Amino acid sequence: MQNLAIVNSRAVIGIRAPRVTVETHLSNGLPALNIVGLPEAAVRESKDRVRSALINTCFEFPARRITINLAPADLPKEGGRFDLPIAISILVASKQLPIDTLKNYEFIGELALSGKIRPVKGILPQAIAAKDQNKILVLPEENYAEAKLVKGLKLIPAQHLLNLCKQLRDLKSLNFDTIVANIPLTESLNRENSEPLGDLSDVKGQLLAKRALEIAAAGGHNLLFIGPPGTGKTMLATRLTGLLPTMNDKEALQVSAIASVVGKAIDVNNWHQRPFRSPHHTSSAVALIGGGSQPRPGEVSLSHQGILFLDELPEYDRKVLEVLREPLESGIVTISRAARQESFPAAFQLIAAMNPCPCGHFGSHKKVCRCTPDQIRRYLGKLSAPFLDRIDIHIEVPPLERGELRQSNVPSESTAQVKKRVLMARQLQSKRSDRTNAKLSNQQLDKFCQLQESDADFLESTVEKLGLSARTYHRIIKVARTIADLDQQPSIQKKHLAEAITFRQFDRLLNQLS
Repeated sequence: MQNLAIVNSRAVIGIRAPRVTVETHLSNGLPALNIVGLPEAAVRESKDRVRSALINTCFEFPARRITINLAPADLPKEGGRFDLPIAISILVASKQLPIDTLKNYEFIGELALSGKIRPVKGILPQAIAAKDQNKILVLPEENYAEAKLVKGLKLIPAQHLLNLCKQLRDLKSLNFDTIVANIPLTESLNRENSEPLGDLSDVKGQLLAKRALEIAAAGGHNLLFIGPPGTGKTMLATRLTGLLPTMNDKEALQVSAIASVVGKAIDVNNWHQRPFRSPHHTSSAVALIGGGSQPRPGEVSLSHQGILFLDELPEYDRKVLEVLREPLESGIVTISRAARQESFPAAFQLIAAMNPCPCGHFGSHKKVCRCTPDQIRRYLGKLSAPFLDRIDIHIEVPPLERGELRQSNVPSESTAQVKKRVLMARQLQSKRSDRTNAKLSNQQLDKFCQLQESDADFLESTVEKLGLSARTYHRIIKVARTIADLDQQPSIQKKHLAEAITFRQFDRLLNQLS
């Protein structure tokens, strides 16, 4: 059909990139440009950017009635990512760019008034979708390094509209290697280049807390540090990232896609390193879970496949903490709005730290606690029992004894040494159930975590004595399974159960107040 051009592009909805077809028709009538198909303000404004970009690159802006349809019509479109496909479609429809078909290409990019092609956020979901559909992606040059993370995807990076049109005039002669040869790209991706946040050997003393950290890393367990200020709780938490195995390509691509959607910079050298997020305790529920009129990922999704660290846990609003219960169980966050519903991955490992009371010295043998029992109960009461049940390990981090800080000559295990044991335990879990022990279902728990009769009686009597829930009962067994894996033992023994029970310090803290 004459004066009609169709160019492919993509929108970004959540972390999805649905296909959008840009249809441009030139017809007789008073000169005008209309964009239809549920465009938001930034998309409607693209007609002015496109007009100036075409004129400033020595193209003719057609003095005709131009109708641009962004299909499907019921899909919201936002941002400046449609500038480039709109400009290309106008040039093709007006015969200024003689191209027969662009069905194998997808275009994304924002235009400056000079014709320069500017980067857009959320490029990774679009690159993944283009690869799945076997399309060639034309994108801003500044987005090239990020999109290159998608292996096997053909890319045409573009810096200026005029240069891009010169390349597109003869599609058959396009040489992708030649096009990208002069583009400075970060050094080759190497998952082993990741630098952990400090080394475990930097932490003086705290042998029990280090043991708990090792178990949490080996089994993917949620962990709560309880102790007075200045005992190293935050320092310990930041060392967990270095103990965890690096992400594979599939996991790293999913994590990077989430970061790309929110406009977070991606370090292509360290993109296999697991994320570590530490939101402030004034964060709202929407900041943690995600939301907005157009749903966006929150901290739990940005922590996907990594660590979510909540320092000063009781200082968070109780309602904020309660919204974490569902993603802690399912690993998914679903945000519902009147117009649509979006789901985001949120398979994170929760690490939290807190003081035992408002002044921080309850139970300390070094400083006297100034808090009344009622004040302590109200402080600890900010954490609900269902929320605490979802944290597998509660461990006390006491003040260091005199001289421990000065014992620099005492050998302390490094992150690399502990990580070797963690990886060996993870390999056992992968062979057994293809998941970490913390994620075992009830059926898998019965299959892989069977107890001897005497050991089961011991655990049940302890759970009854401490007044623990059935969920906590199962979590103790999961922790014991991880301890057995670290010992390279095929079955759970009583000593493993006993050690797992010692990692329920919060339950003992509540018993002291009752």
